[in-house]
Amino acid sequence: MLEDELQLINALRDESTRRVAFEKMVRKYQEQVYHTVRRMVLVHEDADDIVQNVFIKAWQGLDGFRADSSLGTWLYRIASHETIDFLQKQKHLGVSLDDDEKKSAQYVASKLESDPYFDGDETEIQLQQAIASLPKKQRLVFNMKYFDEMKYEDISAALGTSVGALKASYHLAVQKISAFFGLHD
Repeated sequence: MLEDELQLINALRDESTRRVAFEKMVRKYQEQVYHTVRRMVLVHEDADDIVQNVFIKAWQGLDGFRADSSLGTWLYRIASHETIDFLQKQKHLGVSLDDDEKKSAQYVASKLESDPYFDGDETEIQLQQAIASLPKKQRLVFNMKYFDEMKYEDISAALGTSVGALKASYHLAVQKISAFFGLHD
């Protein structure tokens, strides 16, 4: 870990500096966590709510943070769980991105086109449709590897999955996205 990270962790452990250190951690990681969550849930307001929950859980879990991974990896783990929980609740409410690829693509397109915070073009909408057609685990792995450029070891720490399984998930995700666009390896 970098010296700056260790100083931040030490400040988070000290009751007298915890609040200021936490605010610094939020400023440092908020944007990355937001983009990770947003790529999974697609809607700005939902992503904002989940990010808020992520940092609430982080605050509540500070005493349990053992520093055997970086703060960023720890926050990705919390964000992944919160996002998956949100998607599971959506599924129970009848909103699912996993049911049917065609319905999923239409749902994503309508959500993105009506979202005032989305500034992508038609290609970006199609990419997000392709990603939405993936199972949740592949979607999460693809987003973390492709967009966040995380190393497999860091994704493994965040998701609690072996590196080999992650590589397989990522490879399958890339194949499915390629097939979505009619491309072949």
